[in-house]
Amino acid sequence: KQGKTPIFVAANRTVQGIVAVADTARPEAEEVMRSLRAQGLEPVMLTGDNLHTAKAIARQLNIDRVVAEVLPTDKANKVKEIQQEGKAVAMVGDGINDAPALAQANVGIAIGTGTDAAMEAAEITLVTGDLSGVVVAIALSKATMRTIRQNLFWAFVYNGALIPVAAGVLYP
Repeated sequence: KQGKTPIFVAANRTVQGIVAVADTARPEAEEVMRSLRAQGLEPVMLTGDNLHTAKAIARQLNIDRVVAEVLPTDKANKVKEIQQEGKAVAMVGDGINDAPALAQANVGIAIGTGTDAAMEAAEITLVTGDLSGVVVAIALSKATMRTIRQNLFWAFVYNGALIPVAAGVLYP
């Protein structure tokens, strides 16, 4: 239930101890998930890890939707399934096995400390391994789109008002 993998230590065919090894979430991951949910986004964990490990980490990060034990070749199909639900997908990945899913996503975000294949497939590459860059990238893209919309609005207003003037509407 904790998502740990037991490793038995033995000597002379006698178990001397058990070591539990576990994947851990990045230190900033919980805050990043909180920020994404505050923006109305739904984090989904898509991983090749076994279901118990994935659920244990998802519990730590308060991620409700977990898709685990996904083969690298199937990750892109899982992204496509989410897109078919009518959702835009921003995929964050760092491995060669993430590259097809990064390419399939509406926006692929590669972790800069990952593989070249992931960075090549993604539209955005975070220079560091810090996941907080995902929140910054989303905020920057929203601000950029807001600026573009404002510029288009004012361009239409300006042209709508001044093209008739240029055509001679005010000429006596």
